[in-house]
Amino acid sequence: MSATAGTAGRQRVVRVLPDVPAIDKEFDYLVPDGVAVHVGDVVRIELHGRRVGAWVLALDVEPEPGVVLKALAKVSGRGPGPEVLELAEWAAWRWAGRRASFLRTAAPPGVARFTTGTASTGRGEPVPTGDELLDRALGAGRGVLRLGPAADRYPLVRAAALAARGAGGQTLVLCPSVDEAWGLGRRLRREGLRVAIVASDGPGSAATGEWIHAATTAQVVVGSRAAAWAPAPRLARVLVLDEHDEAYQQERSPTWHARDVVAERARRAGVPCVVVSPCPSLEALAWGELVEPGRGAERGAWPRVEVVDQRELDPGLGPLFSPRLVDLVRGDGRVLCILNRTGRARLLACASCRTIARCEVCDAAVGIDGVDDGGLGALACGRCGATRPPVCLECGGARFKNLRLGVSRAREELEALAATPVAEVTATTAPEDPAVASARVLVGTEALLHRVPRADAVAFLDMDQELLALRYRTAEQAFALVARAARTVARGAGRDGRVLVQTRTPDHPVLVAARLGDPARLVASDLPLRRALGLPPATAMAVVSGEAAPAYVDALGHPLDVRVQGPLDGAWRLVAPDHRTLCDALAAVERPPGRLRIEVDPLRL
Repeated sequence: MSATAGTAGRQRVVRVLPDVPAIDKEFDYLVPDGVAVHVGDVVRIELHGRRVGAWVLALDVEPEPGVVLKALAKVSGRGPGPEVLELAEWAAWRWAGRRASFLRTAAPPGVARFTTGTASTGRGEPVPTGDELLDRALGAGRGVLRLGPAADRYPLVRAAALAARGAGGQTLVLCPSVDEAWGLGRRLRREGLRVAIVASDGPGSAATGEWIHAATTAQVVVGSRAAAWAPAPRLARVLVLDEHDEAYQQERSPTWHARDVVAERARRAGVPCVVVSPCPSLEALAWGELVEPGRGAERGAWPRVEVVDQRELDPGLGPLFSPRLVDLVRGDGRVLCILNRTGRARLLACASCRTIARCEVCDAAVGIDGVDDGGLGALACGRCGATRPPVCLECGGARFKNLRLGVSRAREELEALAATPVAEVTATTAPEDPAVASARVLVGTEALLHRVPRADAVAFLDMDQELLALRYRTAEQAFALVARAARTVARGAGRDGRVLVQTRTPDHPVLVAARLGDPARLVASDLPLRRALGLPPATAMAVVSGEAAPAYVDALGHPLDVRVQGPLDGAWRLVAPDHRTLCDALAAVERPPGRLRIEVDPLRL
């Protein structure tokens, strides 16, 4: 098959995929005389009486006999290359989605035109970087590089990019946010590297120019989640920074994960892929080979983490304000106080010893089932379903208090304690709010850690909402919050930065690992628990919901090795021993009409 369809010989026929969410079917169209078209090009076609966009999947195809074909209405410009088209087909199987949804992400933001010969498909051999850690990770092919929060990742990126440039290849680097991608890209440009920053929030000529640069002359392609689909025809290396960050997973269905997309892309290209994180996810550890910097270097990249046992607090100060916290907010440095209200898990504390009521099977928080607080109902776990009489496992008490927390009330009390204005920051707070920029003490949800890049101390006012939530990734997510806080204080105050954690469960594995700066301790406790409960990465999981979900599950039936659980709140959970088994089962079912949401690898279940 040629790379371009032109005018030589009889009129050419191309196969296209319409950019229509409800249609995942290919159609054949004629190429008008005098028009050149390439695989992956963005075109316009007449379909069912209206003009829609489409992507060219194949050239010089043989149409079905007797079918009268329409001509392409327009060739708009260049689009995803052949390797990205194949990757989208794999992703549609992997996350039970439509190819069009992935190709829409991979397409340029605007009309992209460039000369065919500009983008070389040759790929040089990778050469050593001279950085021992990075060379070990690259040598593994699938490397998981664990670096402490304060460690500078830039030298690794720079070394990889310079070595790939020397071999004539491209380096693809993913960052969890657009701002981080732009910062890294500009820094690399100052090194003299040709860098395409594919990290735009919308269409525009500048964003399209970066896309064209990535497809042609760029030596490094940097971007956020969507850059997993960016053009990189001479791909030589892939780096994913802060692999654990949830921003890499698409919230809308299909729920694809950028880490998995670039890992598959690197595998198909035969190039190494390295993910970097202070706390690699269990999925990453199951995928690749762990590379550590050495115990002393890793511990030195963690700030001091102090844990305050809330069970020992003076009731007169209230449940949120320990003497150590009061000292922090009355001091001189900038302090961020985190009180996460995003979860709706109900927390019960023993009225006698103030210990959080926890499940004896899976360690999640439990609630009173069916009666008000202080009643005689059973304690029920929302994660594993275990129940027990309402008795405290710590002291045997039978009375419990319902803990209710709030950011606004905490701000008022902190202002009184600190005798200084306290700014409140949530996800709805405007980034340019002058009160946020000038305040020395701030309180808010975890959004505060993303809005304020530097501080002298971070205090988690009540960590138990995160440690004991019912989500199966609770431990990983809580540890990631602590790691984010650790990076915030490391940037602001170096080794003098502090992370203060207030909790009624000071012996939780997350806090033990954070105090010691040793993520391996958390893995040693969390992985066996996931295996025992049949949770990822020991299994593969999908959640099916929406008005068409009952019909879909009925059509699915009971395939071999796939457990169907539910419905619960209108959703079914599908569990299989691995992704191949799960995804093959999902791909075998024809979608019924109606709204249907399929979440493969649900993020916050």
